[in-house]
Amino acid sequence: MEYVLKTDELKKEYRGFKALNGVTMNVPKGSIYGFVGRNGSGKTTLIRLICGLQFPTGGDFELYGVKHTDSTISAARRRMGAVVESPAIYTGLSARANLEQQFRVLGLPSFDGIDEILKLVGLSDTGRKKAGNFSLGMRQRLGIAVALCGNPDFLVLDEPINGLDPQGIVETRELILKLNRERQITVLISSHILDELSKLATHYGFIDRGTIVREMSAEELEAACRKCVRVTVSNTEKLATVLDKMAFEYKIIDSETADVFGKPNLTKLTMALSEQGCELLSAKEQDESLESFYISLVGGGRK
Repeated sequence: MEYVLKTDELKKEYRGFKALNGVTMNVPKGSIYGFVGRNGSGKTTLIRLICGLQFPTGGDFELYGVKHTDSTISAARRRMGAVVESPAIYTGLSARANLEQQFRVLGLPSFDGIDEILKLVGLSDTGRKKAGNFSLGMRQRLGIAVALCGNPDFLVLDEPINGLDPQGIVETRELILKLNRERQITVLISSHILDELSKLATHYGFIDRGTIVREMSAEELEAACRKCVRVTVSNTEKLATVLDKMAFEYKIIDSETADVFGKPNLTKLTMALSEQGCELLSAKEQDESLESFYISLVGGGRK
């Protein structure tokens, strides 16, 4: 498999604080890679390193097979567009003027392609309206438009839907899918909004406390988020005793609720619980959510 980005034990320290503590990850070419982690887990730090905004204190990374210490890394970065933390736009300029400015920064010989980019991101009808008067969703799409100047084939987006209203989220999601499917742009998206990522990502990397705890494909994640039966009982301690005897895997949610994995025979379960003086109040089949899977990976107790 060909990879656009590979990191090997990448580290970044700030005065003794380990923002990244040996990150090893692989972003396949053509993928939408969901980079998942809590706020403060190291997502933005890694993005700043690969964009050249900061330098690692240990480890290595490659863009298109070029090591970050190689003299040609700048050329490799020209194949990448990024929106880091917030869109880099001039609020006093129109959408078109923002793109013209970025074309100048990149040293492009003409403004050919600007109309196409504006149409692609849905901003071709904004005229002279200043970006400062755009909605948050429009600003986010303008930021992506700026990142698309120079025709990159790798797009890095740091929390692109953070703070957007439902309509803005849908518009941004559809744009990312369009860029990936129609232009074959590889996309790395950092986010903590897991349910929304599940509508986009083909691959995932889960990061916690500066370390990748797991990488997997969307298919592997779907298999990992197993079907279960959520049961409500009068006493989950007695439920646990019964399930242990029946050799079922389970997860206690609270004093009355638990997820039972597999397909328990509810008649047998009801009878076994009755013998323990416990009542089965309800049972409903469901899938484990992406969020609960992530919590099971990193632990849910830490704030």
